[in-house]
Amino acid sequence: MPKPNPVSAVTASPFVLERSEAVPALIGRHEDFLFISGLGGTACDVGAVAGDGAHVYSLGGAMGAAAMMGLGLALARPDKRVLVVTGDGELLMNVGALATIAVVDPANLAILCVDNGHYGETGWQKSHTSLGVDLEKVAIGCGIKHACTVASKADLAGGARLLREANGTCFVVLRVKPTDPAPFKRNFDGSLLRDRFRAALRQA
Repeated sequence: MPKPNPVSAVTASPFVLERSEAVPALIGRHEDFLFISGLGGTACDVGAVAGDGAHVYSLGGAMGAAAMMGLGLALARPDKRVLVVTGDGELLMNVGALATIAVVDPANLAILCVDNGHYGETGWQKSHTSLGVDLEKVAIGCGIKHACTVASKADLAGGARLLREANGTCFVVLRVKPTDPAPFKRNFDGSLLRDRFRAALRQA
């Protein structure tokens, strides 16, 4: 079945940033992070920046798990900066994770939510964030002290600093046009990714 064309969604969207430009600008030097990426588009976003690196663990078929996996990794490796890159739809599937993360508040955990206001993997239906839900306010309400929304080029530098320098869990919402992520052919071999990531952690 052909993938739905998001052109009409782009026309209706108030978001102005292109994800293929904004995500690399926020991440910067990818070697400084251990990555957990969510499903679909965000896995490609990270892959386009970091390649098929051993410091990247991309989820497949585990919608809603990225933030909590990032929490576990941050607690296990407090010496490393952990960056979770997830989408609005994936995060909404388990939005209660933000409450647990806020209570634990590891200093080395950063969450980047790429918010295009749509469920890009299932037909470009509008997600809750196109219908009034503000994920930055949700994160703050859960108790996350360092949170911001990046909605324009002027916001990128501040968002990038927060992801790298916040002392405590930080949460950055990146609002982007509902267009396709950067092209990247991701690896779907879960066993290989697990073993490679584990080996990289032992060597780090």
